[in-house]
Amino acid sequence: MAIAVNKMTKMPSFFQKQPWRKLKTSINVLRAFSTDYSNQSRGSLPRFFSPTIPSSKGGVVRVQGDEFWHMTKVLRLGVNDRIELFNGKGCLVEGAIEKVDRSGLDFVAVRDSVVVHPREPQWDVFAAFGTLKGGRADWLVEKCTELGASSITPLLTERSPLISENRVDRLQRVVLAATKQCQRLHEMTLNPPMKIHSIAPAVARSKLSFVAAAEATPIISTLKSSVIEARGTLIIGPEGDFTEEELRMIKEAGATAVGLGPHRLRVETATIALLATLIMWSDSQQ
Repeated sequence: MAIAVNKMTKMPSFFQKQPWRKLKTSINVLRAFSTDYSNQSRGSLPRFFSPTIPSSKGGVVRVQGDEFWHMTKVLRLGVNDRIELFNGKGCLVEGAIEKVDRSGLDFVAVRDSVVVHPREPQWDVFAAFGTLKGGRADWLVEKCTELGASSITPLLTERSPLISENRVDRLQRVVLAATKQCQRLHEMTLNPPMKIHSIAPAVARSKLSFVAAAEATPIISTLKSSVIEARGTLIIGPEGDFTEEELRMIKEAGATAVGLGPHRLRVETATIALLATLIMWSDSQQ
């Protein structure tokens, strides 16, 4: 779309026609909104992962590998720049880059570290996504991390019998990147692949378990008659769904079959739809 520009002022004519007081107010509102959104989504300082965290002010830890590369080569951070480190287990510390060399950097804490205990709902995801292609498995794992899943386990079923080790390694990197992006302090656990016939004990241990199934009672109807729980298990089948034997075994272990609408959903769509519904349902008790 073409925008008319005044040759004398180099300013789009749209802005010249607006009363300046109103325009100034609009700009301030937009700036405030932008600042609030930025602070909410990114935090005031860049945040990076480190398995080791200084427990007290003045403590020093060495940062190397991918996080070192991201800090210095991508974000161009250097000595005295302030950052945060977290360990994926609820520990967070603010500090500064003290020294940088070719192999890594030294981080010094400027405050004592803080430990935050999990407060959000704890839902464990079991999904048969090993055969998904074109980045769909990455997307599924990323969104589970953002929504707040406690863990995710790749299910090996008759119609989704394997997942490569290379893909598991990649998915672990996806989890870490998503954890930093959404400002989680507790990293979602990516469990080793599990054969479908080994899922019964996990279902039995869970207070509440749901399995997505075609033509089952809609999830909303089921939740209306259920006591709200802050933790549980959700199970999603592969492309082509579970076999009748697999679904029967899951239900006999104690899972409740629930429907997600009249349409056939992809594995990743069903997973996110069910997880988001259960997270919001659990949050409604607070």
